[in-house]
Amino acid sequence: MKAHIIYCHPSEKSYTFEIFTHLKKALSKNSIEYTVSDLYKMDFRSDMSEQEYMREGFANFELPIPADVKQEHKKIKEANGLIFLYPVWWSDCPAKLKGWFDRVYSVGFLYGKDKTEHPISALKPLDFGIAICTAGYSNQELEKMGIAESMRKVMVNDRLGDRFNYKELVILGGTLEKEKVKELHAESIENFVSRI
Repeated sequence: MKAHIIYCHPSEKSYTFEIFTHLKKALSKNSIEYTVSDLYKMDFRSDMSEQEYMREGFANFELPIPADVKQEHKKIKEANGLIFLYPVWWSDCPAKLKGWFDRVYSVGFLYGKDKTEHPISALKPLDFGIAICTAGYSNQELEKMGIAESMRKVMVNDRLGDRFNYKELVILGGTLEKEKVKELHAESIENFVSRI
């Protein structure tokens, strides 16, 4: 079993980084091999170029896929599943992770249809796709405001979609008072890791 983590946070002093450290330990403890794309450390380019748009927008397979995107494709192909870890900023993931989806979920690799409207993908569905996000508001407050449901619809229904046999969004809320939630969050990580 091999997981590929797409980690997106600029600071190692963040609570998200603490969760990242705990996640790696939990994977190792459960004998799950893992690789990491740390988008900030990699200085991953989140903006799509005009040429990439021409390839994506018009399904022009003759245009090349950029080398950095090909590297991400290789990591995905070698994994049984993906784990996305990021903070909630303005009700969504950071722009750098949104850009990862824009560029890496390329037509013909993870989505698209041929001329007869049959789905085309170079990749069979992966075993699991898990999105873990840290949030200042508590889960209860996020539910009450409708933000949790919005995040589920976007991340689980669209970004994870039918690309994974098992998919889940894990919201680790209440980080404004992190000492009160750390133990609960650690349990959440242990629980989902034991299920994959």
